[in-house]
Amino acid sequence: MEAINVARKLATFSEYWQPKIVAELNGQQVKLVKFQGPFVWHHHDHEDELFWVLQGRLRMEFRDHAVWVEPGELIVVPRGVEHRPVADEECHVALFEPATTLNTGNVVNERTVPQPQRI
Repeated sequence: MEAINVARKLATFSEYWQPKIVAELNGQQVKLVKFQGPFVWHHHDHEDELFWVLQGRLRMEFRDHAVWVEPGELIVVPRGVEHRPVADEECHVALFEPATTLNTGNVVNERTVPQPQRI
């Protein structure tokens, strides 16, 4: 057991849309990720996702509306809801989700990370 310095962990990587595992608890993973630009439209059949904005701002797009998420705010996307995260500028995010969650949900493409790196 030791403290995890989130800022130091975020400083260890620069690539976008590549989640990194920093902790695990009760079958859940805590991941850090940097966003920039639009992601892919997708949904998760079995998992809810929590996005907690640490730095920058995130626009969570849904098919019928969008929600801005500012630093220190979080949003939970319920399972089955199609969504697309978009960051106009670099955005740092913590994700809380079941360990089985695939970052691209029901879509498999070049942005899919089947086994995120642990940092």
